[in-house]
Amino acid sequence: MRTDIFARLDREPEPPKIEAPRMSRHRAALFGGTLAFYLAIVFAVLVTSWLVALDWKVMLFRPYQQWPELHAFLDYYVVLGQRGPTAVMVACWLGWRSWRQHTLRPLLVLGTALLLLNVTVGAVKLGLGRLGPHYATQIGSAEMFAGGDIFPSGHTANAVVTWGILAYLATTPRARRYLSAVSATVSLGVGLTTVYIGTHWLSDVLLGWAAGLLILLALPWFEPLIARTESWIFDLREQWRERRRAGRAAPAPAAGGTPEPVLLPQSIATEGAAVMPVTAEGAAVTPGTGAPAAGHLAAGVRGRAHHVPTVCPERPGAAPTGARRPPSHPDHGPCCSTTGPAARPMTGG
Repeated sequence: MRTDIFARLDREPEPPKIEAPRMSRHRAALFGGTLAFYLAIVFAVLVTSWLVALDWKVMLFRPYQQWPELHAFLDYYVVLGQRGPTAVMVACWLGWRSWRQHTLRPLLVLGTALLLLNVTVGAVKLGLGRLGPHYATQIGSAEMFAGGDIFPSGHTANAVVTWGILAYLATTPRARRYLSAVSATVSLGVGLTTVYIGTHWLSDVLLGWAAGLLILLALPWFEPLIARTESWIFDLREQWRERRRAGRAAPAPAAGGTPEPVLLPQSIATEGAAVMPVTAEGAAVTPGTGAPAAGHLAAGVRGRAHHVPTVCPERPGAAPTGARRPPSHPDHGPCCSTTGPAARPMTGG
C-alpha cells in the first residue's frame, strides 16, 4: 500500500459518500441579510446618496497616482477576477476531482454557479447602465442609465463565485475554513484593485461582493437539480456502453441462411446455361423456392465455373496450359480438329 503523498492523487476505488449542503436556517438568514444589503446599495446609488459622494472622493483621490509602484503588480493580480482564466483554472482542478471521486458534481456545481453569475450580474449591469469613472460626465452624478455596464463589478463577483466554489465543495470542515479565508482574501483584493486602477466605483465593488455571495448562498437550492442531471448523464453513458457491447457481440449470420447469388463466367452465361444462386457450401438453389436444385445440374454449374480450357499437345505452337483462350465448343468436334476441310488419305506410290 502506498503511503507517500502521491497516493492521494490516485483514483479512489469507489465514489465517496459526500453529503451536499442544505439550505439551513443559518444559511437562509445569511442569504436574507446579503439580499437586503444588495438592495440597499442599489437604492443608495439610485437616489445619489452619500455613497455616490464617497465614490467621487475615492475616484478624485486617484490611488494609482498615490502609489504608482503597485501598478505593475496589480495589473496582473486583477486577472484573478477575470472570468475566462479563473474558470479554466478552477475547472481543471474540479475536473481532476470529478475523475478521482467518480462524480460529476464538482463540474456541475461550477457550471451552475457561472450560469447564475452571468444571468444575474449581466442583467443588472445592462439594466442599470452605469458609466465607469473614466467615462463620467458630471462630478457628483451617479451616472446611471447612461449605457454603461460596470454596476455591479463583474471582476469582484466572479472572484467571489469562482474561488468560493472551492470552499463550497470542500469535503472537510478544516479545508472549508482555509479555502473560505483564501477566497475571501482573493475576492477582497480583486475588488480593491479595480478601485485602485480606476475601472470601478467603490459602490460597484460593494455590490459585486454581495452579488457573488448571494450566488454561493443560493447553491443548495439547486443541489436536487444537479443530482438529477448527474444521474441522467450517467444513465446516458450506460446506455451508450450497452449499445457498444451489443454491437461487438452480434452473432455472425448462419451458414445455411439466405443464399447469396454467385456470378459465373461469361462463357457459361452465353452458352445458355441457367445461372442459379449457390450457397456457401456450393449447392445450387432453385430461384424463388430456395430448394436445392438437381444434383447433376449443380455439379454441372460447379464444373463449368471451374473449367480451364486445354489445348491439344499434338498441335504445333499450342499455347501452354492455363492460357486465356476461349474453350472449344462441343459442336466443333474434338479438341484437335481443324477448321479447314477434312484431310484426304494419301495413297502409296
